[in-house]
Amino acid sequence: MAKSPSKPLPNPSEPKKPGEIKIGKVIIGRNTPRKSSFRDTPIWVPGDPEAVRPVVPGETYPLFVAGILISFVALLVCYRHGYLLLYGDAVAHLAIARRILDAKWPGLAQLGGVWLPLPHILMVPFIMNLRMWQTGLAAAPMSMLSYAASVAGIWRLSRRLMRLRWALVATTFYALNANLLFLSTTAMTEALFLALFIWSVVATAEGISALRANDAVTARARMVLAGLLILGQVFTRYDGWIIGAILWLCFAWAIFTSDPALRRRMRPWFILFTLVCVAGPLLWFWYNAHFEGDWLDFMRGPYSAAQIERRTAPPGQHYRGWHNMGWAALFYTRTAQIDAAAWETGFALMAASLYGAWLSFKRRTTSAVHARAESFALLLWIPLPFYIYSIAYGSVPIFIPQLWPHAYYNARYGMELLPALSLYAALSAERLEIFFQSHTTAWARIATRIWQPTAMFLCVANCVAMMYFVPLVLKEGIVNAKTRISFETDLSFALEEMPQNVPVMMSLTNHVGAVQTVGRTLRSMVSENDDQSWQIALKDPAHHAAYVIAIAGDPVAKAVAAHPDGLNEIEVICTTGQPCAHIYQSLAWTPTSQTPSPHH
Repeated sequence: MAKSPSKPLPNPSEPKKPGEIKIGKVIIGRNTPRKSSFRDTPIWVPGDPEAVRPVVPGETYPLFVAGILISFVALLVCYRHGYLLLYGDAVAHLAIARRILDAKWPGLAQLGGVWLPLPHILMVPFIMNLRMWQTGLAAAPMSMLSYAASVAGIWRLSRRLMRLRWALVATTFYALNANLLFLSTTAMTEALFLALFIWSVVATAEGISALRANDAVTARARMVLAGLLILGQVFTRYDGWIIGAILWLCFAWAIFTSDPALRRRMRPWFILFTLVCVAGPLLWFWYNAHFEGDWLDFMRGPYSAAQIERRTAPPGQHYRGWHNMGWAALFYTRTAQIDAAAWETGFALMAASLYGAWLSFKRRTTSAVHARAESFALLLWIPLPFYIYSIAYGSVPIFIPQLWPHAYYNARYGMELLPALSLYAALSAERLEIFFQSHTTAWARIATRIWQPTAMFLCVANCVAMMYFVPLVLKEGIVNAKTRISFETDLSFALEEMPQNVPVMMSLTNHVGAVQTVGRTLRSMVSENDDQSWQIALKDPAHHAAYVIAIAGDPVAKAVAAHPDGLNEIEVICTTGQPCAHIYQSLAWTPTSQTPSPHH
């Protein structure tokens, strides 16, 4: 049988026919042959593995699925070891979500005025299941999906900066961070915020790239998406307020410098984007004014960072870094290093990341880089100046064991810099590979072949080493939970002996975990959750609760000292490192003596 002649391979150097697309070329915006939807762009013609390009439709989903699978494994490990409720803040977040529905007077007023509300609202669909509340699993869907979304976002962003194999390195390093894996299973806010933060930067880069390509359809879709993500950040962490303002400025400048015709088409969408961005802070000001009586309660109220620091710091003393930008910078960068890398390799990681950021900044004027809006990934560095300022002037201390006073407090704040460290360290590593490729010696050829697999191995090794030495954020939770959990366990034994249908007076600000452990409803507690009945009960504890739990120094202890009549002390619970709890039975309480509920 005669062989048919083989088709000659195309020569890349030969001139192309009009309209023919070169292999590996990225086509964006109005230059694309397809104009039906923003999902059709950018178009990449497969064939060039060395191309630095935006993702194509559908490319992000496998990374999201991989993130779900990894976070599920992390959940199994953390649940088995009892890590989900190590942080007192995690217990408090769950309690806030629970009291939205489980309170004498449930509703939005139960959100409180300091912690931002989105994480609590996202936990509401699962929090009324008693088992999910007691175990902390009510927060798992929010945190796991957020982790998976942030992994997909890192991939999407890294493909705009580096070649495929190095984008894989950046994403792997981020996804296998042991601290992040732990946080992806808890009721803490870091996983959710990182997802919103990363995707808002993705939307900004893609939106401005579309503006530069004169593609109004894609630009307005990405800008509106960025606005919604900013709104989510504003209602998750206060970092998001600053990030949102900077992203708004980026879009404003990009539209102002665009083509006049495009500017006119974008004007109504930019107005909508602006309204969405400012809606978050304005709504929070209104909430604080309406429910807390002070529109700046979150900044100067009794539970604000400034007031907590004032109560906990010794008289006349402040934490290191207070009003000192140098010490603040040292504490935050050192914390970010330890959060991201095992042992002392964080110094090398930080140096590589800073070099990668400088490389990206230096090549920002290159036409291809400018078209991809690559330089907007530098927005990932915003947490660095934000937290340095917050430590110095915002009453936000950070303590890590590597620096005096060698304690554990707020170490998780360094996680905000993990996306920048992951992305720009990989970009720096890619530059080293390019250096190897520029040499023809035998050692350079070998280094070129093994450098990327070595980097992938180092990502996995970093995760294993962090777990072996116990990651810093997890270690903080373990250290700080020892005395609290022991005290709350003992307190829960006492609560278990009290009938479920009688009111128990107790301050839940610091030890709501005892109520959670025993599975008692929050509506059965006379506490700060229902301020009106709380203030009345503080003036006469014996007539407003069947049992009274006074923890030394709390409002109940002060109320009992001022109004001890009708109370019989039945038990005292003392645990090392915690104030003693005195438990009283009321001799004056009857079911008819409870304060009637007001009409709402």
